[in-house]
Amino acid sequence: MLLAVDIGNTNVKLGAFRGPDLLATWRIATDPRRTPDEYAALVVALLAMRGIAPTQVARVALCSVVPPLTAVFREVAHDVFGTSPLVVGETLETGLRVLYEPPADVGADRLVASAAAYRRLGGPVIVVEFGTATVFDAVSSAGEYLGGAIHPGLQLAAEALFTGTSQLRRIELRRPAAAIGRTTIGAIQSGVVLGHVGMVEGMIARFRREVGEDAPAVATGGLARLIAAETTVFVAVDEDLILDGLRLLAGAV
Repeated sequence: MLLAVDIGNTNVKLGAFRGPDLLATWRIATDPRRTPDEYAALVVALLAMRGIAPTQVARVALCSVVPPLTAVFREVAHDVFGTSPLVVGETLETGLRVLYEPPADVGADRLVASAAAYRRLGGPVIVVEFGTATVFDAVSSAGEYLGGAIHPGLQLAAEALFTGTSQLRRIELRRPAAAIGRTTIGAIQSGVVLGHVGMVEGMIARFRREVGEDAPAVATGGLARLIAAETTVFVAVDEDLILDGLRLLAGAV
């Protein structure tokens, strides 16, 4: 069994694979203050909830944008599973030629998602991840990671309205009843959610003009389905694209 670990700025997402099958996923808060022992206890408890014993995990593959936690999970893999993890950028390569400058500035999660989309659909291809930030990435037909764009995510945008004003409220991120909001909450939901849809459609159109008009777009991340339900620009939605990308890359080792 493979345990894939995606260490992000807000959450650490884990997925257990048996072959190509994703058996279970979990999300825990990213907290660099937690010790390896604390994370180890959390991981063991989460696996136990699905009837998975640590001895069933033969390999661990991880990508991380939080360097302190890379070392922490390296220790967790060693102590809990008795193995050294395959780490993107170290022992695990994506197979993409990175044209970003400098290449080391690209988040490992962006490369993994891009590599997974390229393996599934070929190139050119566009990936949009809806997380803390909404991140756009593009891969050429030759398998070159070209770069992308970074926009504040939906939750950040909604929170900025709440903290930066005196009268606007904190809202639930959901589809508004109409574009023209008849309440303050409806108006904020329209601006944040439907406004985000318009931004995404516009950015994908611009990307396609640069990378190829036939480039398919794939949505991933925890809020992907909320946005994808309001537009036709995506050919696929896969919240677990990064986890499956780790599986694909680890399978090539």
